[in-house]
Amino acid sequence: MNAPLTPLQQDAAYLVRLGERVRAWRGEHAMTRKALSLASGISERYIAQLESGRGNISILLLRKLSRAMRIRVEELVADEGVSPRSERIALVGLRGAGKSTLGQRLAQLLRVPFVELDKEVEKLAGVKLGEVFAMYGHDSFRRFERRALEQVLASHPRAVIATGGSLVTDPLTYDLLLKHCLCVWLKASPEEHMSRVIAQGDMRPFKGHSAALQEIRKLLRDRESLYAKADLVLETSNRSLKHSLQEMKRLLA
Repeated sequence: MNAPLTPLQQDAAYLVRLGERVRAWRGEHAMTRKALSLASGISERYIAQLESGRGNISILLLRKLSRAMRIRVEELVADEGVSPRSERIALVGLRGAGKSTLGQRLAQLLRVPFVELDKEVEKLAGVKLGEVFAMYGHDSFRRFERRALEQVLASHPRAVIATGGSLVTDPLTYDLLLKHCLCVWLKASPEEHMSRVIAQGDMRPFKGHSAALQEIRKLLRDRESLYAKADLVLETSNRSLKHSLQEMKRLLA
């Protein structure tokens, strides 16, 4: 059980949420920080501080910012309360671990929204995931992924989030996830990953059947220390969906 936040910690958490709200709004409206600075009359540097959770903004600056964003001050500063990390469950693990299937069932059980981060990336980019890499490249995909996560965190105080298998390799995005979500590593054997990916009928991101199993083993070895940063580990190999869901409930209790 986590100890209650002190008043200073609550204030700091509130500033983080306010910054996330502004950053998410910019993302939804495709507005750069410079453009928002020009529209509001607030310096770009100060907006950057605000979005990082370090800006103790005055009421007059809030009025300017809300006018530029075309929303009411009350909406901008609404205090939804401090959401413990446990209110957002983030599932991490390699493709085929069961993040989508188990995540959907868990969200139904908890009566919270289910979010697939890859689909949020597609919404931002306006194309399918494979095309994001082809059209924009790896670095741009990472930026889309981080923006998508920021928006999800800003708009979903409670949720189950299924992440992409490689999110853990981006330190900034993974740190953001670990900071704001209770992370669960869905762990499975290489053979189990392989059989599930084949059953899905999509070998992305593996390069054909012959080398796929070796590639899965290598990815698991390379990412094991990263996945292990998660708060909890759930072994899903040779377990039914019902069994895995029951074990997940036990872990979260």
